[in-house]
Amino acid sequence: MLTQRFHTTTLIFIGFFLLGLLIILWGVVLPDLSRDLTMSPAQSGWFFLTMAVGTVTGAYLGGKYVQKFDFLLLFAALALIEAVVLVLVSMVQQSWQLLLGIFGFGLFCSVMFTIGHTLIARLHADRRAKMMGLMDFMFSLGTLAAPFLVVAIYWSEADWRDSLRLLAASLLLLALYAYWLTKQHVEVPEPAFTGARHSLSYRAVLAQPAFVALAFAMFGYGAVEWGNGNWFVSYANSSLAIDTQRARLVFAFFTAGMVVSRLAFAWFIPLLGSRRLLQILAVLMLSGALAIKLLHGETALAVGNLLLGLGLGGIYPLLLSSAMDLDPDNGPVLSGLSNIAGSLGCQVVGLGTGLWAQGQGIGTAFWMVPMVAAWLCLSAFWFSRYVKTKAVVA
Repeated sequence: MLTQRFHTTTLIFIGFFLLGLLIILWGVVLPDLSRDLTMSPAQSGWFFLTMAVGTVTGAYLGGKYVQKFDFLLLFAALALIEAVVLVLVSMVQQSWQLLLGIFGFGLFCSVMFTIGHTLIARLHADRRAKMMGLMDFMFSLGTLAAPFLVVAIYWSEADWRDSLRLLAASLLLLALYAYWLTKQHVEVPEPAFTGARHSLSYRAVLAQPAFVALAFAMFGYGAVEWGNGNWFVSYANSSLAIDTQRARLVFAFFTAGMVVSRLAFAWFIPLLGSRRLLQILAVLMLSGALAIKLLHGETALAVGNLLLGLGLGGIYPLLLSSAMDLDPDNGPVLSGLSNIAGSLGCQVVGLGTGLWAQGQGIGTAFWMVPMVAAWLCLSAFWFSRYVKTKAVVA
């Protein structure tokens, strides 16, 4: 069982690394993608909206129905489908083709997230917060690698299409690994209730005030992460006249902060408690968001990005693991709810920033990031009222 758990955990960790790389990649290559397909700022906003709609759809379906399938076999199938989608997107010549492909990307990616969260939460119930933090650390490691991957690919005179093809090949290998695991008869722990293969209910979960607060916080989380992730490079390039390649490197401080936070946050739980730690991270996140907008210069922007990443990185796994501690049997629904709320936040910021930038420029529209950071801070304090005071650690 130990070897089986190791391989399954490794599969999910590698998968989250690739998904993190892929998801942040779109914002990193957005300036070149927009020029290649002659997309306006508003069309770029619709691009992120379409991806978010696909993510919401996948999160809803995944939260309700993944229980009905073999998790590993479904994960293998989704990784294979995602690889095909990336190859097709790398061949698009018109914006409507891009929108169709990005919807499929968001849809299948979201179900993979739900499977990953549920598997890790069940396989490591004795140290859920730490392992979910490490899983999201791998996701953030992928987001950290994305800017450097693009810079390296551009040095070789390739373009954004080649980065998608490279990642499609990586997802194909991931699918083969997952399929191999299905042949090893890996056992995944079932939830405590009987009838584990029936669909779950979002309505029952949202009847509890704690999970309404969770939804509000996850909305803010998605808005902040993807607001900065999708628009910072464009903001720094267009509004602050920073070279695109240098802006990508400055943005890497945000993803680096996310990586450090997700790697280290679980070790602070015994010292501070989950409730207090969540509040500290929320305040740190808001401080970074304000610094990015109010300060100028590459050094100041790098510090702001680092603070934002350090605060934001630990919030997602801490929110979700705390929620699963409150109701472990509804893990898929809680993961789905988190993805739906986060994707809605991404929708609002993606489309809202694009439309705002169309009328008043990205320099003004980037105020959206500090605004949603304030929303997240308040929502995190609200949810912290329901967090169990006893930490769940290894």
